[in-house]
Amino acid sequence: MGGRKRHEMPPVLARAQVRFRDWRRNRIIGARIPESLWTLAVKLASAEGVCRTASALGLDYYSLQKRLEAADGRQQATEPAFVELPASLAVGRQCTFELDDGAGATLRVQLVGYDAADVATLSCRLWNAE
Repeated sequence: MGGRKRHEMPPVLARAQVRFRDWRRNRIIGARIPESLWTLAVKLASAEGVCRTASALGLDYYSLQKRLEAADGRQQATEPAFVELPASLAVGRQCTFELDDGAGATLRVQLVGYDAADVATLSCRLWNAE
């Protein structure tokens, strides 16, 4: 069979690696990577994967990923990836309690997603109401 092993580099990636190596040898120190090489890298990343391409060509993973997303027309995530929820929303609390006035009147209350202040307010209103 003509399949390649996982650790073997595809020929197209090996040729690109040579092009990048040649450019790095002959470049002026501090010069930016030419767009033609970036275009090649993006094309390879789309076929071979960002991690494998970045590693083989000596590129920054995140820079290559951004260029690939831009080429695919995908927008970068500008909204937060993590949203913190207040504790009262994150934890579903449930409580059942009985209020008894000592004269025979009893009230059973079940609360779901309550605040302690809500329980205090409810009990005061129940017993002070006429």
